[in-house]
Amino acid sequence: MPLLDELLRRGLISAEQHRYFTRAAAAKPFSLNGELQAVLYAGVLLLSAGLGGLIYQNLATIGHQAVIGLLVGVTFAGFYYAYRNQPAFSVTPVEPRTPLAAYALLLGCLSFLVLEGYLQAQYRFFGPRHGLAAFIPAVLFLGLAYYFDHRGVLSLALTALAAWAGVAITPLDALTKNDFAVPSLLYTALALGAGLVAVGRYQSRRGIKKHFTFTYLSFGGNLLLVATLAGLFTRDDQRPLYAALLAGLVFGFIAYARREHSFFFLLMAVLYGYAGVTYLVFRSGIADNFYVALFYLVLSCGGVIYFLLNSHKSASRES
Repeated sequence: MPLLDELLRRGLISAEQHRYFTRAAAAKPFSLNGELQAVLYAGVLLLSAGLGGLIYQNLATIGHQAVIGLLVGVTFAGFYYAYRNQPAFSVTPVEPRTPLAAYALLLGCLSFLVLEGYLQAQYRFFGPRHGLAAFIPAVLFLGLAYYFDHRGVLSLALTALAAWAGVAITPLDALTKNDFAVPSLLYTALALGAGLVAVGRYQSRRGIKKHFTFTYLSFGGNLLLVATLAGLFTRDDQRPLYAALLAGLVFGFIAYARREHSFFFLLMAVLYGYAGVTYLVFRSGIADNFYVALFYLVLSCGGVIYFLLNSHKSASRES
């Protein structure tokens, strides 16, 4: 290695130390932690999907009671295994005694959702109260996420909470499934997004599960920005208000991204802000001319890319 060779040349390490460090560097193991976690998560999801497919194809042979018993068994086994291998609760990050406990908990949660959906589909367990079917897992998963310190379960809880509130929380679903032209839904999305962001910031300041902050801010921030854009697009009488709100949110998330050295939140803020500014530019009629519009798009896209690259380099130097 060049660095070791240079240290040897300057006499800062002996020849024996040079050989030792060279062998150690050559034998350095490659970490497969991330890859193994991805495989295990994929395995949990595939197992859940496989159980669903097996039940669907063999329902007439298995019987409803057997299906319910199987789902209850898988759910209970996942929760019990996670509980048996979970250390005492703490507001700081904790690790289960075995890595499999986190995946067992996720499997239990997914099986619970399948069980709930099956009961509703076959027996109308919740009747016409469909919101209750989303509220129960939202509360249950939220408690499990905090007790077991599991960010994946927290994501399930927030998604269920959004479903209970009548909002699809992911950015793509929010744009394709939610009719934000309905004022009540728009205001619900704004309130829910703002609430999630506020909870994430409050917990971070208080030191309560600070590692949950990213989940809260990413879910809540996306929802809040999407709802603000929807208000900008659909509420002609309140367009200045939504434009000001979007500007405030964009600058707020950019400031947070720079302070936390987070390229994710920087990218999120810039893209939503660019979408809002571009909409206002084209709506104003400035870019009605084809060449003016083309000039604006080329120049603005270049400016956005330059800003992102420059901000990323600045953050790298500061860190």
